[in-house]
Amino acid sequence: MSTINLHHLRLFRAVARDGTLTGAARALNISQSAVSTQIKALEASLGHDLFERMGRNLVLTEAGRIALDHAEEIFRASENLAATLKSAGARRQVLRIGALATLSRNFQIGFIKPIIGREDVEAVLRSGVQAELLRALEAMAIDVVLTNLVPARDAASPYLVHKLSEQPVSLIGTPDPGLQTRSSRELFQTQALILPTPESALRASFDALLEQLGVVPRIAAEADDMAMLRLLARANAGLAVIPPIVVRDELEAGTLVEYARLDGITENFFAVTLQRRFPNPLVAETLGAFTPGM
Repeated sequence: MSTINLHHLRLFRAVARDGTLTGAARALNISQSAVSTQIKALEASLGHDLFERMGRNLVLTEAGRIALDHAEEIFRASENLAATLKSAGARRQVLRIGALATLSRNFQIGFIKPIIGREDVEAVLRSGVQAELLRALEAMAIDVVLTNLVPARDAASPYLVHKLSEQPVSLIGTPDPGLQTRSSRELFQTQALILPTPESALRASFDALLEQLGVVPRIAAEADDMAMLRLLARANAGLAVIPPIVVRDELEAGTLVEYARLDGITENFFAVTLQRRFPNPLVAETLGAFTPGM
């Protein structure tokens, strides 16, 4: 394999950042044809196309995304040679994680726990809505999506769905000795409830349970964000229908208590990836190291 020309690599990085040959050529003060020629030379040297055209813009292929990661690493090293030598040439890896904005923060921390504190790994976390995150996954801007919603799939679906954990769901609130001996049905009938919003799978399961029991709830609040459900429970707005993992710290401290486990209702957590020709090894490593207890 021929030696990579660092000048070509610098031009490649400029095009990747700008998204056009014209803009990159203008920034580098060279001709567009020269940039195009040297990008083609780099692609020939690596044996892979680095860009594909989308309208007027150039977007990175999967090989291009990997090449850009390495290019950034090479130039960071050249700009900070002394620090690189002191670290004995250790190479930092990047794991890009997208998480549903409403997902439990404890679950997210549990997922990245195996790589926390590693000097050779940088974790980049983004949050957003599911559709946005899946688009980023397909564009290879992130490596894995954490969610409690299974993406729609068919025979042509590109997604690989890994079920990480199935967590119980409980009725949780601030300490009240008078509630400790009551059944879940009595609690449903007498206490204000803090519930997930109706579009969630968890709420659908809970509504089915109430219908089976013939109970009409008194709803104090609804939220689509696990963190908000947690805060409402802490503020004594009512009893929250929530997985204990979300309020693990409060349960351990005694600021919240579990009054009833809701049998038959669970919250599932998933990691969504793509089948890639050049997979990020940290994805398989993190999935393999994850423990359901979080």
